[in-house]
Amino acid sequence: MEIQTTPSSAPSAARAETPAESREVENAYRLHRRFDRMGRLIGDPAMQKLFASHAVVIGLGGVGSWAAESLVRAGVGRVTIVDFDQVCITNTNRQLAAIGGKVGEFKAEVLAERFRKINPQVRIEAVVKFYSEKTSDEILGLTSGSGLKSGDRPDYVIDAIDNITAKCHLLAACRANGIPVATSTGSGGRLDPTQLRIADLARTEFDPLARAVRRILREKYAFPRAGEGDFGIQAVYSGEPSRDPVELAYDGGKGFKCVCPQGQNGLNDCDMKNLIMGNAGFVTATFGNYLASIVVRTLIAPVLAQPGAEAFRPAVT
Repeated sequence: MEIQTTPSSAPSAARAETPAESREVENAYRLHRRFDRMGRLIGDPAMQKLFASHAVVIGLGGVGSWAAESLVRAGVGRVTIVDFDQVCITNTNRQLAAIGGKVGEFKAEVLAERFRKINPQVRIEAVVKFYSEKTSDEILGLTSGSGLKSGDRPDYVIDAIDNITAKCHLLAACRANGIPVATSTGSGGRLDPTQLRIADLARTEFDPLARAVRRILREKYAFPRAGEGDFGIQAVYSGEPSRDPVELAYDGGKGFKCVCPQGQNGLNDCDMKNLIMGNAGFVTATFGNYLASIVVRTLIAPVLAQPGAEAFRPAVT
C-alpha cells in the first residue's frame, strides 16, 4: 500500500466527504485519510514503511487479539493471524473475537472479518492452525503450505501463545532464523496495567512464566546462560505479583469446567492446564498494545533515525 499526499481525485480539503464519496472504490487517498492521525504522528515516510510491512501474530486471545488489532489500526499493511481455537463464552471479558453470535467460530476468521472492516486495504491472512514444531516452518514462511509461502518471511512476529512448549519453540525458531519477535509473559492474575514493563526476555523479573521459558530456552535451545548476555527478544511483563484464582459460587462448588465449543482436542485443553487464572481485559489488552508498540516503533526506527528524527530504543522500565 502506498500513501498519496496530493491526489488529483481527492475531495476538497475544505469540506468533508459526501456519502457518495465515502462509498468510492478504495484508493491511495482513502488509505491516507484513514490513517491521517497516525501519519501526523510519524510522517509520510514512516507510514509508507508500515504500509509495506508484514507482521505475524500467533495466539489470538486476551493479549494477541488486541495486539493484532493495534497493528491493523496503526497501518501495518499485511497481518497474518494464527490461532487454532474457537471462540468460547468464557473469552468474553478479554478477547476481541468474543462477541454476540460468534461462539464456536474460529477466532482467526472472526478477527480477519473484523480487521478487513477496519481497513479494507489491509492484507489479512487467517491461519487456523496450532503452532507447533510440525507447523512452525509453514506458519513462519520457511516452507510452502496453507500458511505463508516459502521464503515469505514476516518482518516481525508477536508471540501471544499461552502453551509453554509451543511458546519456547516459536521463540527459538525465530531466533534461529533471524526473524524479530516480541513476546508476552504471564498476564493472568493481575489487576494493574500501570505495572507493565518491557525488557529483554533474559532480564524480566517477577514473572514465573518468563522464568520457566528462560530455563527451557537455555536447556533445550542453547540460549545464553544467566549472566552471559541478552536473548535479543523484547518481552512484556508485569511487576505486579499475581493473584491466586478465587473459587466462585455459581458453579455449585464443582470447580471450573471446560465449556469450549470444540471440546477436548488434545492440543491446549483447559483440563491440561494446572491452574485457570483470573484475568482482566484492561490488563491483557495493555499487554497486547505494548507488544504492538514494540513492533511499530522497531519497524519505523530506521526511518525516524534519518536526520531530524529520533530513533526508537526499546524502553526498559
